[in-house]
Amino acid sequence: MSNYNERDDWDLFRDTGVAHLMSISGLHVTMFAWLAGLAIGAAWRRSARLTLAVPAPLAARVGGLAAAVAYAVVAGWGVPAQRTVWMLATASLLPVAGARWPWPLLLLAAAVVVSALDPWALLQPGFWLSFVAVALLMASDAGASPQATPRQGRLAAALGGARRGLRTQLVATLGLAPLTLVFFGQVSLVGFVANLAAIPVVTLLVTPLALLGTLAPPLWSVGAWLSAGLSDALGWLAALPGAVWFAAAAPPWAQAAGLVGGALAVAPLPRWLRLLALPLVLPLAWPAAARPESGRYELIAVDVGQGTAVVVRTHRHTLVYDAGPRYAPGSGDAGERIVLPLLRALGERAIDRLVLSHRDADHTGGAAALLRALPVRAVASSFDDAPAPAGNGERCADGQRWEWDGVRFELLHPPPGGAGTKPNALSCVLRIDDGRHRALLAGDIEREQEARLVAEHGAALRADWLLVPHHGSRTSSTPAFLDAVQPRVAVVQAGYRNRFGHPAPDVVARYRERGIDVRESAACGAYVWDDGVGRCERARAPRYWHAPAQ
Repeated sequence: MSNYNERDDWDLFRDTGVAHLMSISGLHVTMFAWLAGLAIGAAWRRSARLTLAVPAPLAARVGGLAAAVAYAVVAGWGVPAQRTVWMLATASLLPVAGARWPWPLLLLAAAVVVSALDPWALLQPGFWLSFVAVALLMASDAGASPQATPRQGRLAAALGGARRGLRTQLVATLGLAPLTLVFFGQVSLVGFVANLAAIPVVTLLVTPLALLGTLAPPLWSVGAWLSAGLSDALGWLAALPGAVWFAAAAPPWAQAAGLVGGALAVAPLPRWLRLLALPLVLPLAWPAAARPESGRYELIAVDVGQGTAVVVRTHRHTLVYDAGPRYAPGSGDAGERIVLPLLRALGERAIDRLVLSHRDADHTGGAAALLRALPVRAVASSFDDAPAPAGNGERCADGQRWEWDGVRFELLHPPPGGAGTKPNALSCVLRIDDGRHRALLAGDIEREQEARLVAEHGAALRADWLLVPHHGSRTSSTPAFLDAVQPRVAVVQAGYRNRFGHPAPDVVARYRERGIDVRESAACGAYVWDDGVGRCERARAPRYWHAPAQ
């Protein structure tokens, strides 16, 4: 039996390309409507009065459509279910009116209705994946092999059905791969094989057993046993080397070219013309990831809510300072939901050093997810039981230094062998210096630790960029500390309307009295500092529901 929990299951389904089967897909709605229509039509024909009043085929169509609507509503009314319902409605009711529309018009009508009833659906990847999948399958059907005739026998019919099934899955896999890369930055390389096994099991066995289980509950146990066996098989596929391909975020021109290439690969065109799909898709699947020049660094203060996570990149190395908070039960953590997708979008395939400033969960909550997903070559922390790869963990201590690609890194706190009654007092304080611009990442130090830094380092604390200590709490950011650091920009990583009141208004006023540019992640989003120039990511791609960036 499978040992995966719910979140592991969804990770597994995504990595093997079968997540669409585990939700309420259009295939399930269509199958339910078809079965309901057959049952209603058979029952309708048993009554002469009903048949004279309404023809059985019409009753079957309307009844199947009503069953599809009920099934989709009970299942949550997701975009694939909506698309299927509106297409079924159009295809079922148009013949009653004596009309017959071509498939592009049917699909367009369904898309118009879905987007009119739920304009936010246009922002969901599921909307585009659902409609594009159907469009690709319908458009490529012109080149499909003809179905076997009754005279050819059952074997020929079975072989023809198998060929059509393989072709359908190949069209869906190749045609949707570029769109999957655009939305998720990854594509399953075992998805074709996984779907060949999962589609018949889920569609013909698990889903019917789940439905029939409402009448005979023991069937649910059979369905659960089949699902567990399928998960074990999918787990074996996902464990194969190179099962998932991750790609950095590509520029818009590469995304457009890749989408054209995906459509070209499955279109009913001459083979020599379809071969052009490869050079069109390659810039999307393998984009050139931009990195800072040698001797420079890029710093990204990630918007993780109430917590801290900072990504620092040099020409060939990557450091992550804290990994963000753990969210509510069942909601995951910032490492899995924010930091890891960001690293992959940047094209990072490993973390050279993970610094966990102190024990608090709003700084370490996402560390385990990063350690599971990426090779982490070293972990530095201020506590003994920090998660770390075997043999690659060390304690932060004042005086530790290293250099990457002409950029100097130095830890200024805690003192060697230091101890404190609070985790905040042991926060790892990191200074980054490329000879032109300095950054100071101060963790959750408080006034006592700030006083020590001022006394021992004095003017050497000066930095252009400061990660505001303790999220802007009143226990930190003392005047003496600010006068020593003299930052041009100070970034507060804190949640919108967080329960702690971070950053405190009087602390923000203290910064602004000194002419320091204060940026709050709740309004700014992620803050990117590159060669002395900073920007708020939210200002680059504003949405009307966002508060104005500071």
